[in-house]
Amino acid sequence: MSFSEDLQRQLINDMLIESHEGLDRFDRYLLELEKGSADGETLNAIFRVIHTIKGTSGCLALGRIERVAHVGENLLQLMREGRLKPNRERITTLLSLSDALREMLRNLEHEGTEGTAEYADLLARLDVLTSSDEPGAGAKWGLFDDEPAPATAVDVPVPAAPCASPAPPAPAVERTVTEDAPTARAAAPAEAPEAPSAPRGPSVSDSAIRVDVGQLDKLMNLVGELVLARNQILQHSERMTEEGLSAASQRLNIITTELQESVMKTRMQPIRNVWSKFPRIVRDLATELGKQVTLVMEGEETELDRTIIEAIKDPLTHILRNSVDHGLERPDQRSLLGKPAAGRVLLRAYHEGGQVNIEVSDDGHGINVERVLAKATQAGLIAPEQAGRMSDREIHALIFAPGFSTAESVTNVSGRGVGMDVVKTNIEKIGGSVDVTSSPDKGTTIKIKIPLTLAIIPALVVTSGGDRFAIPQVSLLELVRLEPGQAREQIEELGGAKIHRLRGDLLPLVHLNRELQLSPPAEDADQPLNIVVVQADGQPFGIVVDAVNDTEEIVVKPLAKQLKCMSWFAGATIMGDGRVALILDVLGLAQRAALLTEHRDRLQGDEDATAVRADERQSLLIFRVGTEARMAIPLSAVERLEEFPTRAMERSGAHSVVQYRGGILPLVHVDAYAPGAVRSTEARENVSVIVHRHDGQAVGLVVDGIIDIVGEPPGSVRRVQGGVVKGSVILQERVTDLLDLEALLRVAEVVETEDAAEAA
Repeated sequence: MSFSEDLQRQLINDMLIESHEGLDRFDRYLLELEKGSADGETLNAIFRVIHTIKGTSGCLALGRIERVAHVGENLLQLMREGRLKPNRERITTLLSLSDALREMLRNLEHEGTEGTAEYADLLARLDVLTSSDEPGAGAKWGLFDDEPAPATAVDVPVPAAPCASPAPPAPAVERTVTEDAPTARAAAPAEAPEAPSAPRGPSVSDSAIRVDVGQLDKLMNLVGELVLARNQILQHSERMTEEGLSAASQRLNIITTELQESVMKTRMQPIRNVWSKFPRIVRDLATELGKQVTLVMEGEETELDRTIIEAIKDPLTHILRNSVDHGLERPDQRSLLGKPAAGRVLLRAYHEGGQVNIEVSDDGHGINVERVLAKATQAGLIAPEQAGRMSDREIHALIFAPGFSTAESVTNVSGRGVGMDVVKTNIEKIGGSVDVTSSPDKGTTIKIKIPLTLAIIPALVVTSGGDRFAIPQVSLLELVRLEPGQAREQIEELGGAKIHRLRGDLLPLVHLNRELQLSPPAEDADQPLNIVVVQADGQPFGIVVDAVNDTEEIVVKPLAKQLKCMSWFAGATIMGDGRVALILDVLGLAQRAALLTEHRDRLQGDEDATAVRADERQSLLIFRVGTEARMAIPLSAVERLEEFPTRAMERSGAHSVVQYRGGILPLVHVDAYAPGAVRSTEARENVSVIVHRHDGQAVGLVVDGIIDIVGEPPGSVRRVQGGVVKGSVILQERVTDLLDLEALLRVAEVVETEDAAEAA
């Protein structure tokens, strides 16, 4: 099924649900009207039901439903205006109208068409009742008790139809209308609907319900509390030896996780709910600016949490307006450049890495870096001497600076310098990031990365100064541990700031204890140093903490108003032991430490004078193979470090494999190929696996333990010829073999290497 067909089916399903709900209200209100217990607003509500069905069916090209609803709407309009009274005959006929609409809706749902019934008798009767003339027309619509009642009520039969119940006879303690001869007779039964040829399944309206948003939010909060209780039980059950309690806690963990995922899905909405208004915005803006614009939207079915959708609505609107206003040229300018007269704006959304990416691209003239630099210098955003050493990416990022605008004059569209900085701030408030790339005369792309939800997030828990903090995993890049003595060699001071050379790049460091004024850290070079590498505003930096604990899902709680001024905290959570941990806002922490302004400029200015070539010293991952052998590979060749239960390993052909991220990961037992490695006979519950990617193919290297990450001093390698070892080096005062990954994969035959491809 194509996307357009799928969208059409979804729209019809929405229409069916809404129409069935509306007709239920329609019947109920009509019966209230017949009893005389309704007011004027009831008749307005009755009219709105039929009016909505008519309008929706017209939009979806459902001509039969639209025609029948239109004739009923004419009668209701006269009753609503007070020109006709809602007597029993008219109410009976309107109930028949409800039956006919229900039958057409059922046909549409189960057979894909509205059916073949014309309902000629019903339409004729509605026309007669609409054109009948009454004394006192134009007066306020009458209630049934403004005319004398007969001795007994008149029972009027209602045509039999599925899901329709006959109108109850009015009691005699109840008053009814005395009608003239043409009106007093019972209404003729409407044309009987087609009998279904085969049993039908449940209606779509029976399988869907509408839930108040407030109830969903309350349910989400309760699930959050359940997750906290689950975490506490799991933490305590780990210390107990009672097997029954352990099994029950694991079962609770599974159920809670499934419940959490299900509730999260109820809050997910397609992003088309935000995008639906954009075509009109683009059209109006293009008309105002004298431009021709084609808007293309891809990924409208991408789902996001409702709170995220609300948060990105205004930022996306502003970005889109900016693309049309600043990005696209006028038709005459585009023609001179050999471009189509109509500019193109692409709005695209897709899932990637547990986040949602939204891109707004145009095929306009791109960002003029010289003009941006001139405006930024004029506004005092950058120093003149700084402009010469800025990269294009940094220049492009200036459009997000507060007060920046390249517009020559202020209009009702732009020029006030308020907009893109607010966009960036609002996106980062929800844990997202925004980036811009541009090419001269080719266009500009603004890319937004946002989390799927804000309520429950995975986070890394760390300890510093005796307190625990949570770092959202979306900001986490990697963990670095410097063993005793390494800190003295690998931590330097540059311009008054501490930095670490990580794979040849300068990584600014923030000591969390010092920055948050916690208990001062012990300045002991003989103690290991834990660095959490994170990213803020596209710039990596390291947070030095006392200890790294574990990753777990946390429930985000808002900060009290007394703490909201502390921008380096994003919220709080309750840990498994019941204690509160603050959630770090990585961007706010970087701003507090001045890493994104003066510090970045200082590092960039000093880097040219002190940089060391990256290939002079590369980082190596050391691991144990067998009982004693030590081997190493470049850290750049490592995609991830994983640990799998031994029971999860399976066989596929001649190789061991494990199910990994929805696919199959082939495994290579390194100790089977390493020379001199003595296999361990110890039974292990888990195995350590280094995930390496070769030409797009992932493969897992099974090792006996991860030892450390160190830097290789240049010129210290002893070359070895042949086999899977390409050399030896002294690391941490131990001889360590360097594993030849190409040779290992070739002999293990788990992926197609270059040599094998050439031979084939």
